Amino acid sequence: MSEALAPESVAPLTLALYQPDIPQNCGTLLRLCACLGLDAAIIEPAGFPVSDRAFRRAGMDYLDRVAVVRHVNFSGFEAWRAAAGRRLVLLSTKASVPYCDFAYAAGDILLVGRESAGVPDEVHASAEARVIIPLRPQMRSLNVAVAASMVIGEALRQIGQEPRSNSAS
Repeated sequence: MSEALAPESVAPLTLALYQPDIPQNCGTLLRLCACLGLDAAIIEPAGFPVSDRAFRRAGMDYLDRVAVVRHVNFSGFEAWRAAAGRRLVLLSTKASVPYCDFAYAAGDILLVGRESAGVPDEVHASAEARVIIPLRPQMRSLNVAVAASMVIGEALRQIGQEPRSNSAS
């Protein structure tokens, strides 16, 4: 079962969070979605209550400006995604395609894994594409919010979608 926290919109991309562990990262990612005009999906269970104070603090007042769909598990998310006919692009340290070499398309769902464990093999196998941010050899990974920001920026650049200015001309 999926639960919409805000009405679904027509966004160029969706950022999906697989069982997020850290409320501050989740709030930061939802704030990023609000600022850049992306929809968001949270695949539960999360490692914290979604109403947690730290989660709200990190998202600030931006959480009311992003369309978020919550899914009780990955199967529910997959059913929702299949019905929408959307491509799943996994950000993974186990991928081989550098994120800047991948061709993104409007409607893609970019999926980030748990901060503590990534995603299980079944989720990895469900993705139509997997991208990696190349790092120096001795480094393991970036913070999930930093990684998502980099990939979202490249994806939006490729599909020609820029956030609208909210300043008066």
